[in-house]
Amino acid sequence: MIEPEPGTVIERRPRREKSQAPVRARKPRERRDRGGFASAVVGAVLEAWDELRVHRTRVLLSLIGVGVAVCSLTSVVGIGSIAQQSQIEQLERGSGRPATLVLSPPYNPVSGEQGDLAAFRAAVATAADRYSIGYWGSVSYGQTTVQFANGTDLVNAQTVDVDYGTMHRVQLGQGRWFTDLDEQRLAPAIIVSDAFYQRIGAPDLRTHPTATLVGERSVTAVMIGVLPSSPYDQSLQMYILNSAYAGIATPGALAQSVPQYEFWVPPALAAQLTDLVRRDISAALGDGWQVDVNRQDYLSWEGGGDPLGPIRSVLAGISVLILLLGALGLVNISLVTVRQRIREIGIRRSFGATAPRVFFAVMMESVVATVVAGAVGVLIAVFIVQNPFVRNLVASGLSDVPPFPVEAAIIGLASAALVGALAGLLPALVAVRVKVIDAIRY
Repeated sequence: MIEPEPGTVIERRPRREKSQAPVRARKPRERRDRGGFASAVVGAVLEAWDELRVHRTRVLLSLIGVGVAVCSLTSVVGIGSIAQQSQIEQLERGSGRPATLVLSPPYNPVSGEQGDLAAFRAAVATAADRYSIGYWGSVSYGQTTVQFANGTDLVNAQTVDVDYGTMHRVQLGQGRWFTDLDEQRLAPAIIVSDAFYQRIGAPDLRTHPTATLVGERSVTAVMIGVLPSSPYDQSLQMYILNSAYAGIATPGALAQSVPQYEFWVPPALAAQLTDLVRRDISAALGDGWQVDVNRQDYLSWEGGGDPLGPIRSVLAGISVLILLLGALGLVNISLVTVRQRIREIGIRRSFGATAPRVFFAVMMESVVATVVAGAVGVLIAVFIVQNPFVRNLVASGLSDVPPFPVEAAIIGLASAALVGALAGLLPALVAVRVKVIDAIRY
């Protein structure tokens, strides 16, 4: 030990407090657990896939049933969405798109008299402009006489405005719907039914065929469109614009053709606009006059229900039954496979594989197999549902073809995974009971 020289001042370092000691950073236990769990899941999935490749012949037949069941279940959901869209469009052609408000002509509830129709139209136009209603118009019904080759005949005429085609999804078999330019025609434009078109000789619309409307003064009308043919409806009908009908109809026919107006408004504002429009038009017509404003689209109907619900329920029940049958076949195959792998499982247990790891690995084999089969079934279902032949067979003439529903694919894959989990539960319990001594016996 070296002694310090006399007079030397020795400086002592201050004692380091315990709180100042460096602390080794440790990862949170939760993060380590997450990483271990994720790696275990990935490892189990890869191991399950390898085992399926080894035993692919045994599980193939059972997976075919699962794939067919998932395909049928997914196809039911997809085709159901197409059928539902077709039904919605049919309803909208009759009652209008949501939300359609119908304004009946004004009347006096005391005397029963009908109000001035010209003042009514002016009040309706003012209300449509005030509330920025883009699609609106009047609808009325009448009759006109048409000259055919074998004589004259009465034709039912529905007078509309240009917006009626959009509001009611009018679908034509040939030609086109009215435009704003047709309002300026000297020869009125008409859209006729297929029976009318065949009666006139089915001329080519590109030649601008005409029909003579007989009245106090005969008028030549130009056919610009033909409604789709229907074997159940052979009546003579035609659409004509309100402005054109007002110019050719007799005063008596105009008096009998009482118009009602339709507004196409956002469904969220339908109730509020109903009260506002009724208030404004009644105020514009004066005291004593009443105007009824009601919503008529299919979403306003009470107790309408879903007519396709029973059919979809029956088809979905059949698909679930097929899924259960496929699951039973997969259980049998998995049990046989586990019985033949007792030596392998016992050796894995001797090397430290825990019971949860063995349970999870065996179950994942069934889940991975059914998910792969379900994915194949979903792809086949997409091909079936999006096939033009199937789509036209289920619902021909759709205006807005719905895309393949994502929920159908999710339901199919989720059902496949659920079936795999249920089918793998019993074999996994059997595998957990395997002991190390069993590896020696086998």
